[in-house]
Amino acid sequence: MPPGRWERCFWSWGLLLWLGVESTGDVLPTPQTKCTDFQNANLLRGTSLRVQFLLFTTSDPSCGQLVEESSDIQNTGFNATLETKLVIHGFRALGTKPSWIDKFIGTLLQATDANVVAVDWVYGSTGVYFSAVENVIKLGLEISRFLSKLLALGVSQSSVHIIGVSLGAHVAGMVGHFYKGQLGRITGLDPAGPEYTRASLEERLDAGDALFVEAIHTDTDNLGIRIPVGHVDYFVNGGQDQPGCPIFIHAGYSYLICDHMRAVHLYISALENSCPLMAFPCTSYKAFLAGHCLDCFNPFLLSCPRIGLVEQGGVKIEPLPKEVKVYLQTTSKAPYCVHHNLVEFYLQEPRNRDTCITVTFLGSNVTSSVKITMYT
Repeated sequence: MPPGRWERCFWSWGLLLWLGVESTGDVLPTPQTKCTDFQNANLLRGTSLRVQFLLFTTSDPSCGQLVEESSDIQNTGFNATLETKLVIHGFRALGTKPSWIDKFIGTLLQATDANVVAVDWVYGSTGVYFSAVENVIKLGLEISRFLSKLLALGVSQSSVHIIGVSLGAHVAGMVGHFYKGQLGRITGLDPAGPEYTRASLEERLDAGDALFVEAIHTDTDNLGIRIPVGHVDYFVNGGQDQPGCPIFIHAGYSYLICDHMRAVHLYISALENSCPLMAFPCTSYKAFLAGHCLDCFNPFLLSCPRIGLVEQGGVKIEPLPKEVKVYLQTTSKAPYCVHHNLVEFYLQEPRNRDTCITVTFLGSNVTSSVKITMYT
């Protein structure tokens, strides 16, 4: 090898490359960022709480950087001037990494420039559901200690947004309770129902846990909580039996989890901003379907809430009302959006028999029809 010249090899995107580099002195190669993935547990090892905090940034949205000490945070791409979003998964029956987490993080970073921290508590959430519930307070304390390190770096409490899925929503509420409701925002994606429907406000997610708390309900008749827990509570398709999900138990695991996880996929679709998922306050889903709730004047003064990252869900009034149930319908697959239309018929004379009318809606690229029966 000629003097003053050296060669090195490294792996980059799965390809082995050889580089020849001219050198006039000692040059050290730039260290590669070490990526860390979620842990895997099993039913025998899944009771201890082994938490990992994985930082993702827009510079490399697929690489989770393990953050353990304050020095780790300072040596990463963490930016204290940006919003910080924590994503907390829920119960993991089989001890595996959540299948949705990679897409969720990637879509979140495409939608906004922020620090995204995934809270990996697969070990503590595996095995028996009630054991995972027992770990909620301990996990809330660990996340609170982690947040204290971020606040020491100059992060403001109001810039912290926690997104909790299922049991993770109540973990988010616990953290918010520890910070006396001064965190910026909490989003609960179908907050867990078992063990929480009759829980006290200190034990579950509620509107006092952050400056703005929202919840998306998609499985209130099974795994999700059926009561409102935020300032705004979206009851999608009435909060249960989501379109496209299996209705018979022989579908197996999909039958159990499809409605529950629809909240996650709705939120991803909202982040992609393909169309607005807007909802309307109403006394009940039945009244909503009957066309009795056509605007958001009461109580939102016409600022209808919508799912996504828009500030306070698009609600522009202060102070925020609490536990407002809002309703919307969706389709069976992404982007899930539907347009709500009110059709009224005025008859010139009484009818003596049932009447069936077909109404066809014509759009720029879609046509849909619905049959309406008016009974005598």
